[in-house]
Amino acid sequence: MSPLKKDVTNEADVTGLLLAWSDGEESARDQLITAVYEELKRTASRHLRSERDDHSLAPTALVHETYVKLVDQHRVHWQNRAHFFAIAARVMRRVLVDHARTRAAAKRGKGVTIPLDSDHDVAVPVNADVLALDVALDTLAAMDERQSRIVELRYFAGLTVEETAATLDISPITVKRDWAHARAWLFRELQR
Repeated sequence: MSPLKKDVTNEADVTGLLLAWSDGEESARDQLITAVYEELKRTASRHLRSERDDHSLAPTALVHETYVKLVDQHRVHWQNRAHFFAIAARVMRRVLVDHARTRAAAKRGKGVTIPLDSDHDVAVPVNADVLALDVALDTLAAMDERQSRIVELRYFAGLTVEETAATLDISPITVKRDWAHARAWLFRELQR
């Protein structure tokens, strides 16, 4: 097995590859993408699971568009696996929103929906228009940036409470409290 094809699955290896990539090692970037591809694909699949059957953006395409945008992140000084997935979540959100805007402009109709479901600790499943969710998250960020970041990390990146806490340098109990408040606020906001 070549060094580029090395199986890299644990957090220390991913963090090491991120640091090497930050230092300019292009081969580390390639190894990293190989290491995190399946996790990114699972995240993309989760986001697209409740989309219409004829949705034109497949999980693989979403991962590839996210990857293209991630490799352009030359000025990011990667800290660890959680930091990478936080950035990937933000990029994936932008790709989904851009895709929904393009589709809405083409159809001049309804937006694409994504679920805020039980996989993310939401008590009642709610389908939220991805454009409405984007606006709501921007509004939430203006009121409480940390709660907005927690939603991005938990929902879009699929990070655990502990990973989210480490990424934001706050306690897990604070993440749980803010996550509950943010979900409740988003539920109310998106029901309007």
